Amino acid sequence: MSESIWTGWHWEPKKAAANPTEPKKEKEMSSAPAKKSKGKEAVAGEYPLECTPRPSYIQHRIDMFDELKLAYDAEIAAKPRVPIKVTLPDGRDMDGTAWETSPMDIAKTLSKSLSERVVIAKVNGVLWDLVRPLEGSCKMELLDFEKDEGKMVFWHSSAHVMGESCELHYGCHLCIGPPIEEGFYYEMAMERAVSQADYPAIETLAARTIKEKQPFQRLVVSKENLLKMFKDNKYKVHIINDKIPDGTSTTVYRCGPLIDLCYGPHIPDTGRIKALAVTKNSASYFLGDAKNDSLQRIYGISFPDVKQMKEYKQFMEEAAKRDHRKIGIEQELYFFHEMSPGTAFWQPNGAIIYNNLIEMQREEYRKRGFKEVITPNMYNSKLWETSGHWQHYKDDMFTFDVEKEKFALKPMNCPGHCLMFGHRDRSYRDLPLRFADFGVLHRNEASGALSGLTRVRRFQQDDAHIFCTIEQLATEMAGCFDFLNKIYVDVLGFSWSMKLSTRPDNFLGEISTWDNAEAILTKALNDSGRPWEVNPGDGAFYGPKIDIKLTDAMRRNHQCATIQLDFQLPERFKLQYVSDESIIDADGKRIGSVMKRPVMIHRAILGSVERCIAILTENYAGKWPFWLSPFQVVVIPVSAAAFPYAEKVRDQLHDAGLNVECDTSDLTLNKKIRNAEIAHFNFIFVVGAEEENTSSVNVRNRDDPNTKSKGEVRSLAEILPKLVELKKSRAQSQLL
Repeated sequence: MSESIWTGWHWEPKKAAANPTEPKKEKEMSSAPAKKSKGKEAVAGEYPLECTPRPSYIQHRIDMFDELKLAYDAEIAAKPRVPIKVTLPDGRDMDGTAWETSPMDIAKTLSKSLSERVVIAKVNGVLWDLVRPLEGSCKMELLDFEKDEGKMVFWHSSAHVMGESCELHYGCHLCIGPPIEEGFYYEMAMERAVSQADYPAIETLAARTIKEKQPFQRLVVSKENLLKMFKDNKYKVHIINDKIPDGTSTTVYRCGPLIDLCYGPHIPDTGRIKALAVTKNSASYFLGDAKNDSLQRIYGISFPDVKQMKEYKQFMEEAAKRDHRKIGIEQELYFFHEMSPGTAFWQPNGAIIYNNLIEMQREEYRKRGFKEVITPNMYNSKLWETSGHWQHYKDDMFTFDVEKEKFALKPMNCPGHCLMFGHRDRSYRDLPLRFADFGVLHRNEASGALSGLTRVRRFQQDDAHIFCTIEQLATEMAGCFDFLNKIYVDVLGFSWSMKLSTRPDNFLGEISTWDNAEAILTKALNDSGRPWEVNPGDGAFYGPKIDIKLTDAMRRNHQCATIQLDFQLPERFKLQYVSDESIIDADGKRIGSVMKRPVMIHRAILGSVERCIAILTENYAGKWPFWLSPFQVVVIPVSAAAFPYAEKVRDQLHDAGLNVECDTSDLTLNKKIRNAEIAHFNFIFVVGAEEENTSSVNVRNRDDPNTKSKGEVRSLAEILPKLVELKKSRAQSQLL
């Protein structure tokens, strides 16, 4: 079957790319200053600030909007104005009038500073525009930029501002422009590729939009009129036809000349944005499907305070220094190659870190009653059909045919562990049964989504599945939390927080089962004594989960660990165990045992080892703790005469299990020491005739200011066992 591409109206055979400037989908451009070149799209200043003439579809949308808005406003004006009560989070009731009083009116009544700071309202649990009139008595909360939901709304509104700039600058057709974890982006279809030389023009137009304080105007529009309003944009037409049922309506929002299909809500006006910058650009595909049109994606960031933008840029400068992709190259940890996209080639230094993390988990598994297993890398598709993954995850799997049967590389271990549990009869005495698996996993990530070690196609997890009884769940969950604290806090030095992700729209099973599972996790979270939040609708399709985020040295949050409670897979695989409950006949005689389904806990601490190493690299800025470090000790002889003793010291350290190098190059002593410092060796041992005569070494400790510059002479017999113990203890401090 030949490839095809969505044109917005029908499917056509896919042709070879006609645009030679189209970037690879996995490539992203940074916001670094652009260099001028002879390439048409890269010459700064070649394109005017605004394209001329302005696209006719802009005025067409405005004319339709103005006409429909008159009728909509008249409809709202006819609504009955009756007294309402607005209840605030602190219990206070504020008086208002239906279809007249807005959340902004309440904010102004409370305080001027609040009304200037607030971003969005939450009315009866639903996000609500500050200037949109309330329709009846309600509970209301006011959110500022510091709240996650407020931040997302602020960045969503900023995406509209950037979308307006892009339409005016490029004359492009906008697709989607959502907020993301850090900022926002907008995708668009255009005839040329975006370049860094375009950034100043986009930012200049955005600054003008912000200065004009363009109000965000909300309008409810029928599907029929939406198709007329966006008739020139095939991407919006596709979304309207795909997402909006016939005979229904949805909303559009206008700011200045931009009118965009959008659920909202938004900030009151563009003037709330005090600073906006373009951060990078990349290529993408419409709806993320490689069969669809190629698009341009532009990323941005914005803040309600200029000071926050300055701090963000300083933060990004520091983050760039810590980028795991940069450090990974400098320290020769790993590399990627086009012969196997999305798969890291782990070099010796990186393999040391990788294996140390796995070995740490293996030791903890032995202490905590986990049994390590090894399972196949590929399975018949029938397994995934039984588990439900084929219906929900097929497009993200690498599939192939073997002897007229469909197979796939495993993207997760849980179905294989279900087969292992069901391989023989199980008793309640076997439970809890804790399987651990470091098996290789593959997921067919889009090329444009690949990013260093954080998004790869081949990876390993410290994956485990616990099969237990309902009565054992509380103890097992407490054990999971203790395991998390041991690894994240005691060993790696992070802090961590939790969110309960509840039933998604595409869930399997009965709602009553889900309610029970969510109640169990809620009790476990409460019993943990740690703060937690709810993340509605973000559970796995087979069960609710607890997502754990750790906070690194840069105060960034990362999701690594997850704990998922699953009643569905045991049911789908017909897993059972012999319980301690008896079956009694009519005469009161025991004739057998009751068979029960186990409950399944999916659990990972490090998560993907690849992603975890990316986070650790940036957290430590390449200065690895001693137990994890590929660069534990370097022995530096003061002269060629000391080479034999230096090599002898190296051999002793190596035989003791330490990662050690010996610098016998022709460089000067000071240059060797400086190179070792730049490489972030934990310890530098300088040796000469004096050290050889006393069987000692001059120790420079990277983390000890007292010995970092001048060193301290220590007996090799004394310091060697201390280094071995330091490695074994996995201590965060390396002071000896």
